[in-house]
This record gives sequence, C-alpha cells and structure tokens, in this order.
Amino acid sequence: MKIVVIGGTGLIGSRTVERLRRRGHDAVAASPKTGVDTLNNLGLAEVLEGAAVVVDLADSPSYEEGAVMHFFETTARNLIAAELKAGVKHHVVLSIVGSERLPDNPYFRAKMAQQRIVASSPVPHTIIHSTQFFEFLPGIADAATSDGVARLSPAFVQPIAADDVADIIATIATEQPQDAVVEIAGPGSFRLNEIVERYLQAIGDDRRVEPDVHARYFSAELEELTLVPGGSPTMGHTSSRNGSLAEGDPPVSPPRSRHRH
Repeated sequence: MKIVVIGGTGLIGSRTVERLRRRGHDAVAASPKTGVDTLNNLGLAEVLEGAAVVVDLADSPSYEEGAVMHFFETTARNLIAAELKAGVKHHVVLSIVGSERLPDNPYFRAKMAQQRIVASSPVPHTIIHSTQFFEFLPGIADAATSDGVARLSPAFVQPIAADDVADIIATIATEQPQDAVVEIAGPGSFRLNEIVERYLQAIGDDRRVEPDVHARYFSAELEELTLVPGGSPTMGHTSSRNGSLAEGDPPVSPPRSRHRH
C-alpha cells in the first residue's frame, strides 16, 4: 500500500516510515522538509494521490495556546478534506493517554479538538493514545527544575520507547480501521518523580528530585492515574531506553481502577 506519514521526518515518523518500508509498503515521509505543509495546504493533494492510508504524526511548532489549537484544528481539517478527494481509506492519528483528563493544558485541549474532527469525519480512522516516551524524560526533568531541584508529581507513568511506538503504529496502519481510540504503553509503571530521578542518576546528573503532589506537569496538576492507560493497552517491549534505568527497584504497579484523591 501507499501510506503517507505526515510528520514523517520526526522522532516517531522517521521510525514509522522505515518500518513500513521494511514490510514492503510504499511509505512516504511528508513534512515541511519534504515540501508538504498541512497547515497551509501545500503539497497535500499531490502527496496523497494514490494513498490508501494516512498516518498523522505532525506536531505543532508552537505550544502557545492559540497557535497550538490553530495548528491541530487546521491540519486535521485540511487532511480530512484532502483524504476525501484522494479516496484514502484509513486515517491514523497519534495522541496522548490522559489528554481528556487534563483540560487545563492547552496542548492537550488542542489534541482533543484534533481527535473530535477526525472522529466525526467520513474517513475511517484509528486514534492512538500513547503514554509518554522514554526519550522525553530529559525534557520533563528540565521543565520541572528550578534552582537545581526538580519537583515532580508522584503520579504514575508507564513510559514507552519511541521504537516500540513506531512498531505499533506501523502495524495499526496496515490493519482495518477501528473507528475508536486504542491505547499503547510501556511494560512497566513508575512514579514520575522516581523514574526521572533514576534517569538523572543514570546519566550522572546530580540534580535533586523532590516529590510534590502539587507539582505541575506542563501546566497541569496530576492525579495519581492521570497518565496511565485505563483498559488493556497494546504494550511495548522495551523496559527502558537506557539499560541502567532498569537497575535497582522494579517498577511499581498502580491501583487497578482510577480514583480521585
């Protein structure tokens, strides 16, 4: 099949394209770097010609509230319109576990708006909710650091490796549309503050990590189970991106059901 990967030159996109090509598909990486701009509708009709599947992995260049909402709403509408003209049979989009539980976060609100456009369109779809990537632990640590101390919520996380995300997306893209949300996650659950602390220790970073139930996670306060999947997610295989993270105490298991505290 011809499968167009929007955002196909990024962290997940490049890996997904490579996996699809290994499986024998005509996978096309589409991004501003390759002359395709979904925000301004440039090159979209041309790249979708003959495509059976579109995988949307594009990310907003700005996380400012107005800009991020404009990006995800506009690109979703442009993609759906172009897909209808091209006869695309499956629209796959990557989103975030917990996005519906963090309405105070402008980025997550924008991702939810994107999903509503996709879910209400005539194009058959699959919406993938992924947990946080192991590769983003450095950014999480940096965003939480002030005066040499990283203050992080003790909420549970179930991080997944980018390679596992790409493997799962490549599989879903070649299957029948589910017209539903599916969740994917890593194989182990950790407290956010604890896995960031273990990561910093593994790379020799002497920053102190302090648990704080009121610590903001990209502007939102977390409850214990906000960032973990709720049902039976498809699981990745990588326990950590850096083997040294697996040393010491094993991952902990969150309570079986979500609850408020």
